[in-house]
Amino acid sequence: MKIAFVGKGGSGKTTLSSLFIRHLAAAGAPVVAVDADINQHLGAALGLEETEAAALPAMGERLPLIKDYLRGSNPRIASAETMIKTTPPGAGSRLLRVDETNPVYDACARPVELDGGVVRLMVTGPFTEADVGVACYHSKTGAVELCLNHLVDGPGEYVVVDMTAGSDSFASGLFTRFDITFLVAEPTRKGVSVYRQYKEYARDFGVTLKVVGNKVQNQDDIDFLRAEAGDDLLVTVGHSDWVRAMEKGRPPRFEALEETNRRSLHTLRAAADATYGLRDRERYTRQMVQFHLKNAVGWGNARTGTDLAEQVDPGFVLGENPLATA
Repeated sequence: MKIAFVGKGGSGKTTLSSLFIRHLAAAGAPVVAVDADINQHLGAALGLEETEAAALPAMGERLPLIKDYLRGSNPRIASAETMIKTTPPGAGSRLLRVDETNPVYDACARPVELDGGVVRLMVTGPFTEADVGVACYHSKTGAVELCLNHLVDGPGEYVVVDMTAGSDSFASGLFTRFDITFLVAEPTRKGVSVYRQYKEYARDFGVTLKVVGNKVQNQDDIDFLRAEAGDDLLVTVGHSDWVRAMEKGRPPRFEALEETNRRSLHTLRAAADATYGLRDRERYTRQMVQFHLKNAVGWGNARTGTDLAEQVDPGFVLGENPLATA
């Protein structure tokens, strides 16, 4: 399953995504965790020291390697230099799988040991002072989009992406790459404003969106979120002594997480698993192509000096396709 966590800054989406990753790992599920937030905090939330988190290899800095590997022997892509973040796979392209060894993972992923298992962690890399006025953050998240466009995952396998805050992810097609999106919202007017905006933007793209109420203190908070989000409200999460200890750098074993919060994580996984059978691979591929053609006309053709529409393989649908290479 491909799962996104979104929400406004300070909503707790990184904390909740890290708890969900720990929950999956404790159950023995293969997990690739991706920090695609402009503020890189997922590594620390998973227990890494600041120096360890800062030393993680940035995907954005290894984009040439990623492109060259994914291009494979696809005859429609003349070179890695002509690939952009939305370039779709086709016959001859190399596909990524969650539980495998490949050069992309070797270069960009690092194992993180949790008390319930091990996950692969990948990070886009921070938006630095040197980037200001020179690059936009989407040039970094483009590596994530490209990998998701080439990733085949099966039931019981998980890719969990901690997205950038707010509605910023709509600047690319990245928001359509997920089976389910969990929007973390506090029980405040500002907290639900991002939900309304996200739902409106995603309405025409078949995005499965569920709200996770966070920092809920009482029934009035739950009633407020229910009134604002309706049936989209999936579950709520309250105060956690375990999370407070984790934020201080002294987390107890994950099995000590409060039972109510543990049940909430079970609910999130059940909701994610339920979407697997609803996958529309043709729509997923069609949207991939749609954003690629839009970018080609908008800037890609001029930047690469080639007609990027020719990269589209009209007979290709992302999946266990025998025309793609492992």
